[in-house]
Amino acid sequence: IAVAAVFSPVNDSMERRAAALLQAALPDASITRSAEIGRIGLLERESAAILNACLRELARVTIAGFRRAMTELALDAPLYLTQNDGTLMSAEFAERYPVLTFASGPTNSMRGAAFLSGLKDALVVDIGALTHGFPREASVAVDIGGVRTNFRMPDVYSFGLGGGSLVQTEPLAIGPRSVGYRLTEQARVFGGDTLTVTDIVVAAGQAALGDPARVAGLDAGVVARALAFAQGMLEAGIDRMKTSAGAVPVVIVGGGSILVTGQLAGASELVKPPHFEAANAVGAAIAQISGEVDRVFALGTLTRDQALQTAKDEATARAIAAGADASTVEIVDAEDVPLAYLPGNATRIRVKAVGDLA
Repeated sequence: IAVAAVFSPVNDSMERRAAALLQAALPDASITRSAEIGRIGLLERESAAILNACLRELARVTIAGFRRAMTELALDAPLYLTQNDGTLMSAEFAERYPVLTFASGPTNSMRGAAFLSGLKDALVVDIGALTHGFPREASVAVDIGGVRTNFRMPDVYSFGLGGGSLVQTEPLAIGPRSVGYRLTEQARVFGGDTLTVTDIVVAAGQAALGDPARVAGLDAGVVARALAFAQGMLEAGIDRMKTSAGAVPVVIVGGGSILVTGQLAGASELVKPPHFEAANAVGAAIAQISGEVDRVFALGTLTRDQALQTAKDEATARAIAAGADASTVEIVDAEDVPLAYLPGNATRIRVKAVGDLA
């Protein structure tokens, strides 16, 4: 069951009352309250709550599988899952809020890129963007499978350019179709008959994979045009993700990084850090615990600084309660936005605190 009420992120008493009544009538029901998931904006928040409610059973089954695997491997350790803000959540929390795992894969790569490169503000190819070492959040509603939602999501721009992307020669086109994980079976350099971006890169002498002799006969003009086309796709992606006109550092991570061989327009520098191919795993391994507050304060009875401090203290307490080491917790993001047409000089304050796993 999903429960959504108007303005519940400001006051969730109606949702809590409705959820209590439903739980009393249906003790075995799984209930998601929209105020726990989304932000102000009824329809998008309602959609996010419905998605979460639909996924809870799948989350329970999936996480039970993780627990079984850990038992079989005799791993005596707590189980955490990465969430889409670059931090960790307990398995129990993930069972209640599975939508928070959406896009956690790209997020892991962004965090790994920040850790391996030492850069705190950069674009990550081909994943997304960093702000202060954490994934930049999308500033508008996000579509999930065509459903408009408004819960936190990393600012990700995906396009069909990877090692397995199909290359069409006449007219020239790359992707979005891909051989995917079957690259080592279907790409020409591995004995297949499908022309992929990997074949183009090997034919150009920019990577040593498979059997280069299998692509030695490719037309040099086609190879050059395909490389230029791929570079144009990357540069267009960088331009789309930048928040200002100036050049920005670009961190290259992931196994497909062999595709990036020259300077890219819009990039002040290209950084390919050590262990770039394992950035996703690194990002999951170094993830921290977070606590977040996103609510409306009435500044009629307290000052802006007092409201901000209250929110920071609450976010810090939530991070510690979730398993963070109190001595390592710090505020990584804080913003306040005055809300027009509401009484009491209302201001929305959002604060995020993170700390190392205790």
